[in-house]
Amino acid sequence: MSEKKETAKEYSNGEVTVVWQPDLCIHSGICVRGLSSVFDVKKRPWINIEGADTDAIIAQVKKCPSGALSYFMNKEENSTTEIEVERIVEAAPDGPLMVYGNLLVRDSAGNEKRHHKVTAFCRCGASSNKPYCDGTHRKIGFKG
Repeated sequence: MSEKKETAKEYSNGEVTVVWQPDLCIHSGICVRGLSSVFDVKKRPWINIEGADTDAIIAQVKKCPSGALSYFMNKEENSTTEIEVERIVEAAPDGPLMVYGNLLVRDSAGNEKRHHKVTAFCRCGASSNKPYCDGTHRKIGFKG
């Protein structure tokens, strides 16, 4: 079994950099519906960082349910947005297990990865990116 390589793409307007981690994306569409001037899956690149002001972009990125979208302010070079709250676990209807807060996830091989804000874990068992949700639950009609 080959290991899936994670790739991250960065889009900067000079003030803020949006980081997209496609392997974490569950394709909820919240970004596209919330700020279509910046996020448009019909265009390449699909993120037009000049499509809105920095505050609007940050507000929309914060709504990403999977954590696939994050940001950092360029003057705070390579910092990530961390939230300082207790961890909250929520089962999304017919979807993933959403965990809010800062996490350290260790896989079965002992590899560790830090997550901030929101992490979506697979509940249906069909994700090809386990333990994370990849949106497969919709394709298979998962109910739970």
